[in-house]
Amino acid sequence: MTATKAGRREWIGLAVLALTSLLVSIDVFVMLLALPHLAADLGASSTQQLWITDIYGFVLAGFLVTMGTLGDRIGRRRLLLIGAAAFGLASVAAAYSTSPGMLIAARALLGLAGATLAPSTLALISNMFTDARQRGLAIGVWLACFMGGAALGPIAGGALLEHFWWGAAFLLGVPAMVLLLILGPVLLPEYRAPSAGRIDLVSVALSLAAILPVIYGLKEIAKHGFQPAALASLAVGLAMGILFARRQGRLAHPLLDLKLFTRRAFSTALAGMMAATLLMGALMLFLTQHLQLVEGLSPLAAGLWMLPAVAANGVSFLLSPLLARRVRPAYLIGYGLAVSVTGLLVITQVDAVSGPLTLATGWILINLGAGPLVTLSTDLVVGSVPPEKAGSAAALNETSGELGFSLGIAILGSLGAALYRGSLTLPDSLAPAVETASRDTLATALAAAEGVGGETAAALVTTAREAFTTSLNVVALVAAVALAAMAILIARLLRHIPPTQPASTEELTQAAH
Repeated sequence: MTATKAGRREWIGLAVLALTSLLVSIDVFVMLLALPHLAADLGASSTQQLWITDIYGFVLAGFLVTMGTLGDRIGRRRLLLIGAAAFGLASVAAAYSTSPGMLIAARALLGLAGATLAPSTLALISNMFTDARQRGLAIGVWLACFMGGAALGPIAGGALLEHFWWGAAFLLGVPAMVLLLILGPVLLPEYRAPSAGRIDLVSVALSLAAILPVIYGLKEIAKHGFQPAALASLAVGLAMGILFARRQGRLAHPLLDLKLFTRRAFSTALAGMMAATLLMGALMLFLTQHLQLVEGLSPLAAGLWMLPAVAANGVSFLLSPLLARRVRPAYLIGYGLAVSVTGLLVITQVDAVSGPLTLATGWILINLGAGPLVTLSTDLVVGSVPPEKAGSAAALNETSGELGFSLGIAILGSLGAALYRGSLTLPDSLAPAVETASRDTLATALAAAEGVGGETAAALVTTAREAFTTSLNVVALVAAVALAAMAILIARLLRHIPPTQPASTEELTQAAH
């Protein structure tokens, strides 16, 4: 069993895909900075602003599974190019929106188009790089660009919004889509699964009915706690998920092949990715809030303090597949997570007056150690399934990330909020409205302090910042314990996977199971 090595054409094609991912990732995160400007210009209410922010993620998460399977059926390159055209047109529509409703609709279309991009890209990479060693490096390059764009987004957005109107934030991805439409047909191979059958529309509806209520319920828990409406939404989503799974078991050509989960490498890697996203995605929000609300940094300065961690993450993404040629992925992932746990323990030592250096150091270690898990798990997810299932596998990889992020915000966010309120010691004689606002979040406490003035305001700011820092310390400790347990579990479950350098037939057969 000999895999064909990729040549210059495949590597140039990867460069196009990676650049597209970089710019789209920047484009998505720039929108967060543009929100205050566009809300003022369009007259968007608080509810409309919430939909402008959330509709992209809702639609993206809801359609990932469908789009991954659709690409397997109609052609991954074809779906990618259709999605690129739709993403470009929706970006222009968003940039020149004249009302909140128009912008919400454009953002929904962006989410639908975005659901075609990541699964198709990952599946095409698995087609272009059939050699396991080259595929691992290619995935590392793609991930480094994708994650780098998420970190560069606030910095690019800050610079962009100083010189242009808010609509420019939506136009960053358009040149990348044009480039993809021009070069994609020349550089990227086409692949469709043989005898894939038709898309089952009932399964599509059931998948949406399962995923969307779960995502909505988790977001509501993160914002308002465990309220009945949020719990009911979760229950509906889980019930629909059971119906979806039962239907897939009866279909000859299911929308999602549940037999993929019987592959130990696939299911372990997928669960590891979801758990890592759950822990680290939520933690990143705590860190950015600490830099801005406790350290008092501007969004641009906070982004600059996060850049060294982005560099460490990129280096780790690129080195991990190279090291995996000599070290078993299970052990490499375990060693990496040990570094991340060390970074989390560093963050438990952050205080309200220590400055950003300690926090930035911890975040560097966390990102440096996370590279093997993210890169090698993604490679295992798409590389441990038959070629005709690569699109579905890539879609599940992305869906697990979306669910993990939402679940992390709901669980760790709720824990952090409870710890903040429990650690808060308010000054005496505060007005009831000020006291209520102070117990809500650190941001509302700082805003309330501005209206109090004097020594009372200073005392309120100090105690609120200390309470938030305490919640950050405890959340980091909880994440460290969970990550250490996950490292041990992954090392045990994936220890049968060999390094990618010794590529004998026996080892490849062992890895496939």
